[in-house]
Amino acid sequence: MTAPRGGSAPITIAALAHCKPLVSPFLGWAAALALEGALGKRQHEMLALRTAHNCRSAFEWSEHSRFAREAGLSEDDINRVATGATEGWSRPEQLLIAAADELHASTSISYSTWTELAENFTPAELVEAIYVVGQYTMLSMVANVAMACDD
Repeated sequence: MTAPRGGSAPITIAALAHCKPLVSPFLGWAAALALEGALGKRQHEMLALRTAHNCRSAFEWSEHSRFAREAGLSEDDINRVATGATEGWSRPEQLLIAAADELHASTSISYSTWTELAENFTPAELVEAIYVVGQYTMLSMVANVAMACDD
C-alpha cells in the first residue's frame, strides 16, 4: 500500500480508497465524529493524541498535533499528552487521558474511572469518548501499516 506524498490525501484516506464501498460511509462517520460531536474540540484532540501515542502512530500524532494546536492545546499540553502526566490538567481532562489508556490496555474502562467520568460528562460525551479512541486506534493501525509497507 503506497502512501501519497506532498499535499495528497492523508495515508489513511489513501488506504481507504482501495475499499471504495467504505469511502463515503467512513468519511461521513469521521466528519460527524470530528465536527458534530458532543465533546469539545480540545477534549477530542486530547483523546486522539493519547491514542496516537499509545498506538505509536507517528502519522496520527503529527496530524493531531496540528489539530490540537488549532483546538487550543499548547505545546506543553501536547507534550503532557505524550507523557501521560496528570499535572496541569483539570480532573475531567485527567479522566479522559486515563480512559484512553485503559481502553488501549484492556479495551474497556474500569468501573471507578467510568463512575468518575459519568460525574463530569454527559452520556453522549461518554460514548463519544469511546468512539474517538476506537476511531484513532483503527486509523493508527492503518497508518502504521501503510508507512511500514511504503519503506
